[in-house]
Amino acid sequence: MERTHNNGELRISNTDDTVTLIGWVAKRRNLGSLVFIDLRDRYGITQVVFGENLTEEIKDVRNEYILQVKGIVKARDSVNDQLPTGEIEVAVYEVKIVNSAITTPLIIADETDALEDTRMKYRYLDLRRPIMQKNLIYRHKIIKSMRSFLDDLDFVEVETPVLTKSTPEGARDYLVPARVHPGQFYALPQSPQLFKQLLMVAGLEKYYQLARCFRDEDLRADRQLDFSQLDIETSFLESEDIYLMCEDMMSRMMKEVFNISIQTPFIHYSFEEAMDTFGSDKPDNRFGLQLQDVGSVFKESEFKVFSDGLKENKVIKAICLNNQAEMSRKKIDVYSELAKKHGASGLVWLKLKNRNLEGSISKYLSPAEKIDLIAQLNVQENDLIFIVCDHWEKACIALGALRLELGKVLELYNPDVFSFLWVDDFPLLEYNDEDQRFYAKHHPFTRPKITNIKELRDNPQIVKAYAYDLVLNGNEIAGGSLRTYDQDLQKAVFEILGFSEKEIIDRFGFFIDAFKYGTPPHGGIAFGFDRLAMVLLKTESIRDVIAFPKNANARCPLTMAPSNVDNNQLEELHVKIT
Repeated sequence: MERTHNNGELRISNTDDTVTLIGWVAKRRNLGSLVFIDLRDRYGITQVVFGENLTEEIKDVRNEYILQVKGIVKARDSVNDQLPTGEIEVAVYEVKIVNSAITTPLIIADETDALEDTRMKYRYLDLRRPIMQKNLIYRHKIIKSMRSFLDDLDFVEVETPVLTKSTPEGARDYLVPARVHPGQFYALPQSPQLFKQLLMVAGLEKYYQLARCFRDEDLRADRQLDFSQLDIETSFLESEDIYLMCEDMMSRMMKEVFNISIQTPFIHYSFEEAMDTFGSDKPDNRFGLQLQDVGSVFKESEFKVFSDGLKENKVIKAICLNNQAEMSRKKIDVYSELAKKHGASGLVWLKLKNRNLEGSISKYLSPAEKIDLIAQLNVQENDLIFIVCDHWEKACIALGALRLELGKVLELYNPDVFSFLWVDDFPLLEYNDEDQRFYAKHHPFTRPKITNIKELRDNPQIVKAYAYDLVLNGNEIAGGSLRTYDQDLQKAVFEILGFSEKEIIDRFGFFIDAFKYGTPPHGGIAFGFDRLAMVLLKTESIRDVIAFPKNANARCPLTMAPSNVDNNQLEELHVKIT
């Protein structure tokens, strides 16, 4: 269809121009002899005006009809400051109804009244909303900038297989039955991890890919079953080189896409420092409220939960909220439940009022303990203290979750600030008491920070890894590591993880074989691209930056996938449902 301009383009300088526009009807207003219609397309809205000579032609026109209009640009009598085109309107002399529309089940505007499942069922209508189109357009601009940056550094984009071998280690795989190999299955990749490392063995040196990844796991606001990952792998670089590259890429992207200058180099926290200070391995450092260890205050306390806890190698950690002593007991109880939900056995609270500490355990505390606690936390009049006593990681996680909730509810940070930081020095392994075995903290191919294999075998629990996460405003947006390229070291890691020789061959045989032919030192990083876009565009859900997402029940309300298939298909695949 012909159009001379889009609906976000015309300005006062176009006055008296003859134009042709096309778009959806966003709003209709009848004012006696005149009808005003807001015509919408991807680029914006233009007000078009119909005189009495055309009212009969448009008498049935309502929202979401598609119109083509020809007319003359005129200055508006009253300027609309809310629209870029608000100084002008188009006086229509010819109109064509391109297509009609029934009443939509949701309002097509930035603010809509529809529930999320309705929005997702009619996603093609939801995506007409300007805010949703803006999200997808900015998503495109973000990846375009990052791709351009990598292209300038001589990286090569390579596609890796979507149908591959199941190597379960982490989330559950999605399996695809192989019709021509009865009883055998492909797996959809959780990430291109093995293939990108093989590309380094192949000598490519600099690889990237906007890869589709699949993980069969429970959903939440920042997670999808199928998602996009900007995957990067390099040879002959150290961690510091990867940090610098990513910082330069983020800095350039933020400037190109959002015209925001960010400070580099980014702050670094070790895993232990991040957990100890913020209660999270993906800390939000836009506000204070840092965790503090107050165990030294309570070594001889009459409050046995604290003194006995310290004897059991537990820690006592606290946060102090300024001017929150008036918080109601009902609200404090809500925060107590939140701490328990995240693993704490309980939450202690104290308030400094009239120079006296009062609260749930104040009667058990000696005057000296109160004085020391006030001094260590620098407590001021009308401050509120929350305390957790538990094993180190549990106490950190529980108090860290409480810190994040308080930061949000009390508006302790500026939502327009973007704070990037690195977390590194992760443990190589984590021990699972239930399974009585070690698991890889990152993945089995992460390079340990050790000088010899004996050190790894003797004390695996204390070994750190060359692993690193990039965090933005409390969200992990990228994670990576240097990879193990020594065959003997890789074998030792597999053994500590409990893999038998047969299991190693069955799961990773093709990968291990490749390492026999001269493997370069290599490492990389992968950006969770959907989550990155979500944080940058300040949306509440990752589903707002994905064109056709799944809902919280892992279903697509638009297509109703997953769905049943007929028996003929199942028979062809040699699959039987029991």
